[in-house]
Amino acid sequence: MKWKAILCLFMGVSSFAYCQQEKEEAAIIKVLEKESATWRAKDVEGHKDCWNVQPYSRILVSLPDGKTIDVPPASKQNMQAENMGNGGFAVNSNYKMNISNSNAWVSHDEISTDKEGKRTWSYEIRLLEKIKGNWKLVGQSLHIYKREN
Repeated sequence: MKWKAILCLFMGVSSFAYCQQEKEEAAIIKVLEKESATWRAKDVEGHKDCWNVQPYSRILVSLPDGKTIDVPPASKQNMQAENMGNGGFAVNSNYKMNISNSNAWVSHDEISTDKEGKRTWSYEIRLLEKIKGNWKLVGQSLHIYKREN
């Protein structure tokens, strides 16, 4: 009888932890999709709300021609609509996450479509921290590539 009680307790704790993990993953995906949408919509305040720039923050973008752009993280605090995206939408897929307490790293694929219908493909790594109960981006790396047809 004792082992049944231990088994039930273990299953209950495991179920709670799994549900909590799913809840955190959903919250992170929501932030990443909001960050993407607000960039394209030139929503300065909405985009800033997705970020919590830290002294160790870094934003790196590699382009298909081999060039790399080291975006100053402070640009996320001093955004101007004219320096943001220009419409369109993005679809993220293939999320892979590691969540540890109030830190997370996420990789995903993205297909961006601009308002003229031109597509851009990228692999992305996102670094997040949970601040006052909300997930915020603190860094990212985007690797844009040419898709082979």
